[in-house]
Amino acid sequence: QVQLVESGGGLVQSGGSLRLSCAASGTIFSRATMGWYRQAPGKGRELVAQITGGGTTNYGDSVKGRCTISRDNAKKTVTLQMNSLKPEDTAVYYCNAFIVEGGMHFWGRGTQVTVGS
Repeated sequence: QVQLVESGGGLVQSGGSLRLSCAASGTIFSRATMGWYRQAPGKGRELVAQITGGGTTNYGDSVKGRCTISRDNAKKTVTLQMNSLKPEDTAVYYCNAFIVEGGMHFWGRGTQVTVGS
């Protein structure tokens, strides 16, 4: 089992920055592909960024060049630095852990990000 707790959301003006953090519990963190997803009102959940246990990253098209994902396997944390935020970035952001062995997904409860125009 993996438990995930997000922090760092809030209200920011357009063009501003936020740093989201996710703290994980469990013994398999270093093997998990960690990711951030978001869901805006009335829309489906979409990938923001992913990072494998080895550090390979992948970003959603809507945030490329504006976000950076990183992880600290010793501290069992994953961080999403978001810059040049836009009103369309407003959403609930969820931390995700994907365990390839067994194909299991674990989700945090989410943190609200609101970008004012």
